[in-house]
Amino acid sequence: MTSKLKFRSNRTKNRRSLSVKYSRFLEPTALIDRLRRTKWFSPTTLACIPLVCLIIALWAGAATAQDQELTPEYIKGVLDAIWILVASVFVIFMNAGFGMLETGFCRQKNAVNILAKNLIVFALATLVYWSIGFSTMFAGDHPFIGGGGFFLTGESSTYGLDPFPAGLPVPIFFLFQAAFAATAATIVSGAVAERIEFSAFLFFSLLITGISYPITGHWIWGSGGWLGAMGFKDFAGSTAVHSVGGWAALVGAYLLGPRMGKYDENNQPRAIPGHNMGFATLGCLILWIGWFGFNPGSQLAADENVVYIAVTTNLGAAAGGATATITSWLKDKKPDLSMVINGVLIGLVGVTAGCDGISYLEAVIIGGVAGIIVVFSVPFFDKLKIDDPVGATSVHLVGGMWGTLAVGIFVEGANIFTQAIGIISVGLFTVILCTIFWLALKATVGIRVHPEQEYQGLDISEHGMEAYNGFVKEPDALGTAVFHDHSH
Repeated sequence: MTSKLKFRSNRTKNRRSLSVKYSRFLEPTALIDRLRRTKWFSPTTLACIPLVCLIIALWAGAATAQDQELTPEYIKGVLDAIWILVASVFVIFMNAGFGMLETGFCRQKNAVNILAKNLIVFALATLVYWSIGFSTMFAGDHPFIGGGGFFLTGESSTYGLDPFPAGLPVPIFFLFQAAFAATAATIVSGAVAERIEFSAFLFFSLLITGISYPITGHWIWGSGGWLGAMGFKDFAGSTAVHSVGGWAALVGAYLLGPRMGKYDENNQPRAIPGHNMGFATLGCLILWIGWFGFNPGSQLAADENVVYIAVTTNLGAAAGGATATITSWLKDKKPDLSMVINGVLIGLVGVTAGCDGISYLEAVIIGGVAGIIVVFSVPFFDKLKIDDPVGATSVHLVGGMWGTLAVGIFVEGANIFTQAIGIISVGLFTVILCTIFWLALKATVGIRVHPEQEYQGLDISEHGMEAYNGFVKEPDALGTAVFHDHSH
């Protein structure tokens, strides 16, 4: 009996000693600290883990494709495809930039609604562009509209591509173009923010990415498109993407009417400040970074021109931000952050059409002029009672028009009259078609929320949730006054 008790006592002591010895490993912070002190878990080693995984994946891929002869042409084709994949991710990430920018520029009671629109629009655009939009834009050689190879079922030649490796694989070309299509729809979101029915915006996004944007895109970039055939130049989409989105936004904002409280009893516009300029600034920087996929990716190859295009893009953005800051400072006696943000963005839009063919100095001139324009364009649309909470119409429509015209001024071989014809024709078609879309939606599902919903905020009325639940929120003084006026 004594020996058994002694054995149990020793076993208990051993357990206690083991518990003391290893208890520090059971505490999460102590375990993390010990791993940090271990050379095998240094930051450098941890950073190499994704690289090792990539090497293993490439090695496995090489093993399965060992019958493929590694010719210079094949390697070049693979590198081109990988670069366009990276550029596609950059452009897709711009959706986060649009979401942050629009949310910050609008009021806190509509934050969930704006974030939801910016997230779901990429999903919807991808599906409708995969089914019909991509084929309408690139398949066939008709001057006015494409067709064939719907649902991504065509071969390379169907979409005007050379067979791989001379041309891009169809899937990666589609992914890059789908990201562009989603951008055109997202531009509309900011201009119609804070008063549009969520369902109406979703339906309109399907219509613009499936019908309107692909048709005008075919004119410019499709095989046999009539604008491209006559010499119209728009390298990365100042007109094809940004002006199309801007025209659609303009029509939507006009038909919706201004937000409650935007105009006083004398019909003078009143400022409705955004609730989070930190979000807006972050969104601007994300878009700036995303543009390094937007413009350089439009080269559709990994060659020496990619870096050149990146530099002209960056110079245009920098010049736009600088001149918008100076202009707003002189005009309003204060450097307005919202104008700094929109100056950067309109500079980017401005150089998009000609970023492959302009000099560094010309990029600065184009972006600089764009930055000055936006400071006067935003209040101009306000006076026309076109309420655009984020300035999307000024940045994308006006900036896209200026950038497209600038190609005719600065790019060798381009004609300013041809550029003007392209701007006018795309504008007229988009305005007419989008007016039909908006009026059809107005007659069916309705496009504007009820005044009580607008006063309460779309987060609660449309989504049943708040972006800042539990936080103290300031009352909407403008909305309250106008809502009570409507009530009487």
